[in-house]
Amino acid sequence: MNTITRIVVPLLVSFICTISYGQTKEIDSVNIDSMQPELTRKAYKNEQIEMLKKQKQEVEKQEREYLKEDIEKINKRLDNGEISAAEAETLKKQAAEKRAANIADKLAIIDKKIAIYERTDKIYQADLPRSEGDQTILRIGGDDDTSESFIYIGKKEDDKPRKYDRRTTEDIVFAIGFNNAIIEGQSFDDSPYKLGGSGFVELGYAWKTRIFDNTNFWRVKYGFSFQWNKFDMKDNMYLVNNNDQIELQEFALDLDKAKFRTTNLVFPVHLEFGPSKKIEKDSYFRYSTRKQLKVGLGGYAGLNIGSRQKLKYKEDGDKIKNKENGGFEVSEFVYGLSGYLAWGDVALYVKYDLNPLFKDQAIDQNTISVGLRFDMD
Repeated sequence: MNTITRIVVPLLVSFICTISYGQTKEIDSVNIDSMQPELTRKAYKNEQIEMLKKQKQEVEKQEREYLKEDIEKINKRLDNGEISAAEAETLKKQAAEKRAANIADKLAIIDKKIAIYERTDKIYQADLPRSEGDQTILRIGGDDDTSESFIYIGKKEDDKPRKYDRRTTEDIVFAIGFNNAIIEGQSFDDSPYKLGGSGFVELGYAWKTRIFDNTNFWRVKYGFSFQWNKFDMKDNMYLVNNNDQIELQEFALDLDKAKFRTTNLVFPVHLEFGPSKKIEKDSYFRYSTRKQLKVGLGGYAGLNIGSRQKLKYKEDGDKIKNKENGGFEVSEFVYGLSGYLAWGDVALYVKYDLNPLFKDQAIDQNTISVGLRFDMD
């Protein structure tokens, strides 16, 4: 992920800068007088100056809002006993000085723009000002005055400062590994499914919420995932629906491949626990579980949204691919237990379906999966 970021982000910045330069150069060559002959130069200049004066008011309003958020963060640290009353007053004074300096600098820039308009005879479209709050921006990276996201595209006024305490985070979940079934009265050695050829893939999105205010040891992780469970059948066998009883029968020809797959949409919930590192800054703090041991115990419930059997064989020298969707009496409601043992973002992952793979059968089969899980935040 880090390698991809180091390659993609510079290319993206270069591409955007190239486009922006090309557009500005083209616009600079167009005189606004020729584009809008009905608008006198003096009236147009006055209109732009009024817009800049309104922008000065917006600057003051925005910085006052930022100061209010700064004070709230400091008060929360004081209430939590992280700082003393004297330290809180010092931080508030520093925050007020910072916002006052921001206002002074931004107003000075706008005053210079107003002075330029007052001295300029010809107005070009490239000189058109827009209210800062209405500007659509692309931001890569950030600071204490920007939101948590590394890349942001949108209105500048919506790019709020990062929260002092962020209790909920989110990430993409990807898991892959081996798949098989526990069959009543049989051992794994007698399983009709190949141990190496059968596998599973899971892809989902998860949120993680800290349970307690002053410790991150206990967390709840929840979200949604798509699970694909594949079974590779042995000994030239394939699945047959015989009056709603799913049976394995030998195929009449030599099978190159005989695979059965189920697709599930599930909603996992795990109680996650383990140590974390507290990172404290002047205006916010975070708990980090990078390079930390994590344990997650829980389960999942959801729906089966598809099943398919795929057969490959030769008949009279011709290659045949036979795909059969549905009709295998798969359990519609899926539920089970799952857990993981992680170091950082990589985990050993186990899940077990409590529901039988095929419903209303004489002998139950329950899917079990073991593999690696990656939580990519």
